[in-house]
Amino acid sequence: MTTSSTISHRECAVLDSIMAYAEAGDPDAPVALFLHGNPTSSYIWRDILPLVAPVARCIAPDLIGFGRSGKPDIAYRFFDHARYLDALIEALGIRSAYLVAQDWGTALAFHLAARRPDFVRGLAFMEFIRPMADWADFDPTHGVREQTFRKLRTAGDGEAMILQDNAFIERVLPGGMVRRLSDVEMAAYRAPFPTPETRRPMLALPRDLPIAGEPADVDGALRDAHAALAASRYPKLLFVGEPGALVSPAFAADFAGGLTNIATIWLGAGRHYLQEDHPEAIGRSVAGWIAGVETAVASRAA
Repeated sequence: MTTSSTISHRECAVLDSIMAYAEAGDPDAPVALFLHGNPTSSYIWRDILPLVAPVARCIAPDLIGFGRSGKPDIAYRFFDHARYLDALIEALGIRSAYLVAQDWGTALAFHLAARRPDFVRGLAFMEFIRPMADWADFDPTHGVREQTFRKLRTAGDGEAMILQDNAFIERVLPGGMVRRLSDVEMAAYRAPFPTPETRRPMLALPRDLPIAGEPADVDGALRDAHAALAASRYPKLLFVGEPGALVSPAFAADFAGGLTNIATIWLGAGRHYLQEDHPEAIGRSVAGWIAGVETAVASRAA
């Protein structure tokens, strides 16, 4: 399924660079801000935005260094992404939004919500980033995923895997979904990263995963963000795949039990990139959820 003809692609000057974003829907409708992870872009939302567009102004940025966005000379750490995202939100004049996020997009969404709780109309999320006490939290089986990410976080090994071999695009991405991407889809994911230098953003984020307290700054920021999430009362929607990758069904159930005002959508077979395996279910669920929240808000205001 693809309905990309209903999506506009735009650019915005942000700080010292350009950020690209996909947009669909009524400009006067409530904003739904879609935040992708590593190594994807707004492209991963291509079949979801048109389904949400009837009820929201959908904006899906390419994080700095990803997709069609610029690649300035920065470290591409988590806090760099937060800084550029903040600047884009300001430049586009977004005053409030539903946040729809996956992977590192969830870390950005949680961090944003903790700093600006009044900005958040609701939060829909899947396969989310969280502080992990040890490697067993990241990969309970101590299997290939742990071995791969330990290497990514090792100087020299990570550069060889990502900058030279393009492993995040060629192996991690297709291994993170049930279905097989077409040649056209793989070409779209490869396009932003043609050379070793352009691949540096993909290497920085695995090294920022907060595992066993390291790196300390990201670990601290996300602990604060998760504490704020647990205390929040805005509407939430959690999508879960089976078996999942970062988030198993059992972990999702326990996590949701610690939150208020949350609904859980069980998608069926899926690993990490759930948008590729279940775009219609995600899109229609997000649209119905936003419509329901907006109706409830209007009823209370009447």
